[in-house]
Amino acid sequence: MTRVLVPLAEGFEEIEAVTVIDILRRADIEVVVAGLGESPVVGSRAIRVVPDLEIAQATEAGPYDMIVLPGGAEGTRRLKEDPVVRRLVDEIRSAGGRIGAICAAPTALHAFGAIGSRAATCHPAVAGSMEGVALREDRVVVDGDLVTSRAAGTAMEFAFRLVEILAGDEVRDRVNAGVLARL
Repeated sequence: MTRVLVPLAEGFEEIEAVTVIDILRRADIEVVVAGLGESPVVGSRAIRVVPDLEIAQATEAGPYDMIVLPGGAEGTRRLKEDPVVRRLVDEIRSAGGRIGAICAAPTALHAFGAIGSRAATCHPAVAGSMEGVALREDRVVVDGDLVTSRAAGTAMEFAFRLVEILAGDEVRDRVNAGVLARL
């Protein structure tokens, strides 16, 4: 079974995290939600989410086929500062897995050295901190093992692109038959 890790840090953007978790689970992809700090993790709009495990337990709970970082300014700052998140990104990439990030979170991947000069997108408010990246304004950008998206408003497209990549077009279409997203 395909497994995806979604780390949540206080101040995460709820739409970006929950949309990805929900759509991937509808596609029968196992999603492990790992919290940084206390549980529940409080998002940027004060919505509380109870993670499946703590980030320190995530390494033992692996392996993962992908890690997806949700944005939110404060949540992204905390993800960027967390050595376990950095290590997990490196481990998943080294094992041939994929990495994904939305909104401000591509800046964390950039800080980890996981983007380099590849094509990516992010929220316009943080684009200035993505030096050396081939930034695009597309709503979702895929470059090899890297998948990025712009903001909360692109979360559904991002989530469905992840399903397409991880499980194929047929699964994407089956899930969308129930949610009727514009793809």
